[in-house]
Amino acid sequence: MQPSREKISTLAVITAGICWGIISFFVRQLSTLGFDSFQIMCIRAWLSAALLLIYLLIFKRDLLKISVRDIWMFVGTGIFSLTFFSYCYFTTIVRSGAAVAVVLLYTSPIFVMLISAVVFGERITAIKVFALILTFTGCIFVAGLIGSGAGMSAGAFLLGLGAGVGYALYSIFGGFAVRKYSTITITFYTFVFSGITILFLCDPADMLHKASAGGMKMFIYSLGIALICTVVPYLTYTFGLKNMEKSKAAVIVTIEPVVGTILGILCYGEERGIGRIIGIVLILAALIILSLPQKDAASSEGATSSDDATGSADAAFTDSSVCRHKEADA
Repeated sequence: MQPSREKISTLAVITAGICWGIISFFVRQLSTLGFDSFQIMCIRAWLSAALLLIYLLIFKRDLLKISVRDIWMFVGTGIFSLTFFSYCYFTTIVRSGAAVAVVLLYTSPIFVMLISAVVFGERITAIKVFALILTFTGCIFVAGLIGSGAGMSAGAFLLGLGAGVGYALYSIFGGFAVRKYSTITITFYTFVFSGITILFLCDPADMLHKASAGGMKMFIYSLGIALICTVVPYLTYTFGLKNMEKSKAAVIVTIEPVVGTILGILCYGEERGIGRIIGIVLILAALIILSLPQKDAASSEGATSSDDATGSADAAFTDSSVCRHKEADA
């Protein structure tokens, strides 16, 4: 893999994390209009799918074609990842609080690293493990769990881990899909399959009533959350995984809670403290470590050369972080 291609992929994944990180702004606005978290999820999925469909019908109609034999890939990214992750994540928030949910969500890089080693033959290096430890520790500090005495039942803990697994599965299923399909095709069908299942988690009739009452504000905020915080990050994340190991991308994208935390502090007066600052520094340190040229790059290239030849890769989902927990608070 050429260094320049990996740098572009790293930038793409960072861009995705930043876009996901500012989602709380749009979630807050939509929540003031009366939408609950699952209704906001439904708006995101279907409006994002509609935007991509319009583009595909006008410019790239051929990219809408998929093989029936490959539907399992999009069922994986859309249902087993996006929808499953969202359900587990929001349920964990209700039972144990947002901070606990965020930390358990970011066990996802662990699952991505382990599964990618088995499925894609990616190497588990000391650098990756060190960056993973920094990231997970940073998320604990950012979420404010240190010294909080937060606790949970065994059931809530398993649900939280389920969110991490679901979040990780986008990278795995996406890693298969990107070998055969473009990033925009994968993103479109992910939203379609997820949107279908999310309809069963919200009240469509009530949602339509709120949408009509929300007027132009509802349209602007919905467009923002769909385009800026959904379509753009999913496209850039999936693109980034074409030339990057899935385990590495899963760690880099954890810049998302950093962005969400900074946004909350600067724009909404959320609590700031030394713990959060330490967490942000740890996560950024992990990102920098993984972005630097590594001595074992040649070995890593060997582990991913088959992916490069076919254009493989992926993304780690779905719908949230420190910022996404605000979607559940909506």
